Amino acid sequence: MVYHSTFVDDEGITKACGCPLLPLKSHIRGPAPVSDQATTDIIDEAITFFRANVFFKNFDIQSPADKLLIYLTFYINVALKRLEGCRTLAEGTKAVINLGLEDVPVPGESGFPFPGLFPLPGSKQEGELLRNYLKQIREETSGRLLSVAYRPNGTPNKWWLAFAKRKFINTIAI
Repeated sequence: MVYHSTFVDDEGITKACGCPLLPLKSHIRGPAPVSDQATTDIIDEAITFFRANVFFKNFDIQSPADKLLIYLTFYINVALKRLEGCRTLAEGTKAVINLGLEDVPVPGESGFPFPGLFPLPGSKQEGELLRNYLKQIREETSGRLLSVAYRPNGTPNKWWLAFAKRKFINTIAI
């Protein structure tokens, strides 16, 4: 059974291209509203559910937040692929920073991993809002992922990096 997002009530949540701009516990500037540090956000859910959800080839979407969960699960898979060859936390941090500096495609652009998951942007401003949100959420996810992919002593956590070999929804991580 696939784990779905608990953010099913999207009333009052801004959307861009059908993607809810959910609040984040983030210090990174961007369009996402700031969430209380004590609550769980979509990034916490994505990291928590990653090791179970990555085994599924189909994902039944029950809410708009599930689309974001799919995107984040794929992004975590890509990040783990980049961390696979890094033997220290310092190397891993450098690899993840380089991943964060890459261009973030939005629906309708080449390189977007799931065409059809989100509708095409209605305007250039909507596309840029989604791009900035995805950039912010990717940077925050990368930082939190490092804390679980590496142990406190800076060595790789094999129980996390082993999942770099998995394909999510039969999609190959780039």
